[in-house]
Amino acid sequence: MNRIVVCGLSNRALGMFIQPVITQFSQQNEIVGLLDPDGRRIEIARESFPSLSSIPVYHPNQFQQMIKETNANTVVVTSRDDTHIDYILQGLENDLTVITEKPMVTNANDAKRVMEAEARSNGKVIVAFNYRYNPFHRRIKEMILEGKIGRVTSVDLNWYIDTYHGASYFKRWNRDRNRSGGLSIHKSTHHFDLVNWWIDQKPEQVFAYGALNYYGKDGELNPSPTDHRYCSTCMEKQNCQYYMRWSNRRNNLAVKDDHIKSEGIEKSAQNYTNYRPDSCIFDHEIEIEDTYAVTVKYDKGAFLSYSVNFSLPYEGYRLAINGTKGRIETTEFHEPSRIPFPYPEQTIEYYPLFGSKEIIHVLQNEGGHGGGDPLLQEDLFMGVDPSRPYQILAGAEAGAYSIAVGEGVWRSAKENRPFSINELLKQTSDSSQLV
Repeated sequence: MNRIVVCGLSNRALGMFIQPVITQFSQQNEIVGLLDPDGRRIEIARESFPSLSSIPVYHPNQFQQMIKETNANTVVVTSRDDTHIDYILQGLENDLTVITEKPMVTNANDAKRVMEAEARSNGKVIVAFNYRYNPFHRRIKEMILEGKIGRVTSVDLNWYIDTYHGASYFKRWNRDRNRSGGLSIHKSTHHFDLVNWWIDQKPEQVFAYGALNYYGKDGELNPSPTDHRYCSTCMEKQNCQYYMRWSNRRNNLAVKDDHIKSEGIEKSAQNYTNYRPDSCIFDHEIEIEDTYAVTVKYDKGAFLSYSVNFSLPYEGYRLAINGTKGRIETTEFHEPSRIPFPYPEQTIEYYPLFGSKEIIHVLQNEGGHGGGDPLLQEDLFMGVDPSRPYQILAGAEAGAYSIAVGEGVWRSAKENRPFSINELLKQTSDSSQLV
């Protein structure tokens, strides 16, 4: 029996981990402790899941007490990004299995600390990279393993975040690099891990350009240079195109924010103590980048050309993977309810180096992140699927490489120079494989 304690009662904790454990995987898993600094979040968890009412609750400084009293063997880390490191290290010190949301940590130095702690521990770290489990992403992995395109030589990945989703990062704590690592870590680690996993190569060097083009004090659509506004009380929101695209002018009701998981800003704020999820996206304090263009060099010769924008008319990505025997292409449009034009169904196009194009239709499953969440949950709470012929569940090293690339991106943009991944992780190259 997995005896699970949950550190950080975020919406992700409730929906991705607590709910399935209680409703689907209770024969093999039991939640035995909850930890969060916010009493209101504990109330929300217990209101949402009455079976948690008898479960003991703890403050962050009571981690060791929690493990002793609950006899836990598994820790789920779903707290704010910058606090992951504390719970991961304490979990490893107690030889526990640590399941952490991405990003594993917020900087390369902490990533190195996690790998070193895991090497000393009888426990292990699992990073919940659910995007690996998306059916299209699994099929691409399988095609590469089948040798369809030969040795991978280059990857082009362009990611698009729409104004609705992109603005949400700049309303909340994510806009503080000390808390999130910046968006090249908080968000792009998803993407860097996918590429690392697809091509099974280690990133060696990264160079990037980055800029703050849309948000912050110099945002061109800022109604005025006023600081410290909040959407729920702002007198200028009818002049804010970011707000009004998703709002009704007559009653100023914002539509549901899929990252806040509530019916409005005011209701969302009631789910936390002293937390404002509606800070102005044009505040002067914002200095993280919202646009990147990146090049990554890999140890087996591949190159990655990556870009991401956090304020675009639609959400999705375009991908091409080139190899010595052919090319894979796919385009995905996310969040159809927010796309104001017709768009094609996602397929995978395969172009052999010599021959005819093939169009591959992928069988999809239901669930979050393109059907990835339910499959990840099965691996986490039932054990890895023994019929799958390749590694998919991510460990600490995979988490660390994604973090190092992400930090290399923003540092390169700041310092205008390439960064070595080993320089960032302060380690020498070895022959171990990404997992």
